[in-house]
Amino acid sequence: MFESAELGHKIDKATYREEVPPLRAALLETQELLRANGSFPVIILISGVDGSGKGDTINALYEWMDPRYLSTHAFYAPTGEEKARPSMWRYWRALPRNGRVGIFSGSWYSHPIAERIAKEITAADFDQKMDQLNRFEAMLVNEGALVLKFWIHLAKDAQQERLKSIEANPLTKWRVTKASWDRLKTYDKLQEVAAHLLRTTSTPGAPWIIVEGTDDRYRSLTVGKTILEAMQKRLANQRVEPISPVASPLSPRIDRLDVLSALDLSQSLPKDVYSAELARWQGRLAELTRHPKFAKRALILAFEGSDAAGKGGAIRRVMSAMDARQYRIIPVAAPTQEELAHPYLWRFWRHMPRLGRVTIFDRTWYGRVLVERVEGFCSQADWSRAYAEINDFEHDINHAGGIVIKFWLQISNEEQLKRFEGRAEIEHKRFKITEDDWRNREKAGPYHEAVCDMIDRTSSGTAPWTVVEANDKYFARVKIIRTICQRLETELQVEPLKEAKVAKSSKAMEAKEDQGSEKAKSSE
Repeated sequence: MFESAELGHKIDKATYREEVPPLRAALLETQELLRANGSFPVIILISGVDGSGKGDTINALYEWMDPRYLSTHAFYAPTGEEKARPSMWRYWRALPRNGRVGIFSGSWYSHPIAERIAKEITAADFDQKMDQLNRFEAMLVNEGALVLKFWIHLAKDAQQERLKSIEANPLTKWRVTKASWDRLKTYDKLQEVAAHLLRTTSTPGAPWIIVEGTDDRYRSLTVGKTILEAMQKRLANQRVEPISPVASPLSPRIDRLDVLSALDLSQSLPKDVYSAELARWQGRLAELTRHPKFAKRALILAFEGSDAAGKGGAIRRVMSAMDARQYRIIPVAAPTQEELAHPYLWRFWRHMPRLGRVTIFDRTWYGRVLVERVEGFCSQADWSRAYAEINDFEHDINHAGGIVIKFWLQISNEEQLKRFEGRAEIEHKRFKITEDDWRNREKAGPYHEAVCDMIDRTSSGTAPWTVVEANDKYFARVKIIRTICQRLETELQVEPLKEAKVAKSSKAMEAKEDQGSEKAKSSE
């Protein structure tokens, strides 16, 4: 794999001086076109062996391009803040916006390589990580990003000479550390791991470009010209073909039975039972979020549901059980211009809580497979691939210690109309009703189908959906808080809350279907 990068490629000074000025002018012009176009970002990964000239290559790019629209990120050992979140969090936040160029020195490949060389992870775990990174990069490419990955290579003898040369120069001596010489001892293992990595992660949308690093002029010109050609080609052809297949269709529901139509929306709770059960589970939630074991976990609550299904009321009952310093509520509306200039999931990535904290999302990342799908705000290819991207996202959260609990609140069309009309008559609730809410009722069928697809495709073992029968707000609120508590008990491995006598002596949880529709009451 590295044969062509060990041939002794060189560029003489005269040729270099002749080729740099037009390259620099072309890069500046293309960079300005990219900024004016503003429809995609350029993500450049500079990786390779120690002493191969990665830093010098980045410096050359800064000399040749407009540094105002460049950003460089170097990643070392994770900080305490980074360790308390998913491993990809620090890379997610560093992604450049559309129209900009982001350079990653090292990147998301550095840590897995180091772990594999040190035998801290198995070959199977390493391959699993590479597969995860392939899907992440496929998502970036499908979102429109131009991803360029450079591996700067040196033969073992060349690396040793380069390190000696850098160390002998007083101005660059600081760049060579004991760790640099230690890594030279593991050169053969690095080449083995790197060759496997390059082979498994060089994809059509994000291929690796291997560049010999022995000669500074050759290395810099090769990288510069490759970036220029890729940017020019992409600006000339804006269309991006999806590099991952769309989701396969679900089996037709020929009997019209699905996860929503099968619900018993008549379930309800008397007010006295509701008050007792709510207080009981709120108390339990307060205990669990203060439990010592919770300090090593994070809780992400995702609320979706029909318009006027009671998400806001349920969220208020949940938050009232917790310390206000411990949680954040993220209301999700139409994306801002800043959010539109990044990958779709970016605005959710940046709100991931650290360990010991809670984030409550009022509407979520599922907007792509719901509103955007039904309203035509994105292509079918976009929302079809979003299922897999969302599953990967939630898997990353779980792997980092996050507990994802997702709720869909469902009400009948008749109950929704009743609540709409009731809100319109109450002064302090009129703001909750918009023209979009009324218009969405006309698309009840497509939304019903989209919700069923969403639940079927994204209800996983680590992040299952809980569908809540929400015609009765009392019943819905208690079910939501009880579900949160029971999931936390399982995840934290603590003794479950014992069954309360009040629930056994009244027609509450287990007997709720017997009292059913006779207990209908006005919304509250």
